[in-house]
Amino acid sequence: MNYLAHVYLSGANDLIKVGNFMADSVKGSQYLNYKKDLQIGILLHRHIDSYTDAHPIYRQSKHRLHEKYGHYSGVIMDILYDHFLAKNWGKYNAISLPDFSKNFYKILENNIDLLPEKTKKIVPYLVAQNWFESYASVTGIEKILLQMDYKTHHRVAMQEAVVELKNYYKEFENEFTLFFEELKESSKIKITELYEIL
Repeated sequence: MNYLAHVYLSGANDLIKVGNFMADSVKGSQYLNYKKDLQIGILLHRHIDSYTDAHPIYRQSKHRLHEKYGHYSGVIMDILYDHFLAKNWGKYNAISLPDFSKNFYKILENNIDLLPEKTKKIVPYLVAQNWFESYASVTGIEKILLQMDYKTHHRVAMQEAVVELKNYYKEFENEFTLFFEELKESSKIKITELYEIL
């Protein structure tokens, strides 16, 4: 899952959201250097990633991309799944996506000093280009994939995955809907477990 899903699955706690958002920049046991709620966010992020990668529905979705995009099919699939979350946002949250996005960008701004340097560099782009809301359109997804392709030195032309998105739109959306219900439940359970053990 990509940034929007990770933040959404963090629940209402602002610091868990921040920890989840910055988790890719925190390696190994470095999470122990942070306060408890940030630790929970970091470990929740790792749980979401491992749960997603191993899930048969997600693997079925990713399989459609594997032949053309190889190693990057998972990166692309994470972004495509965030598209379906953003597009169907009203089913998952009573707060509108624009308000949710603005609220989270403000949370990042208020906690910028807590972020690792690598994560700090992402924040201005996230906010200026309003990634969360842009996930909701196919055009927005194409732009984000183009940016990802640039970062990976144009190895597989990731932006071309909008072709597969359009060709298998119903299949991807149905798979996302089934998978996300299970991921939501697993994430809630994990947060409770982490509160108990940390």
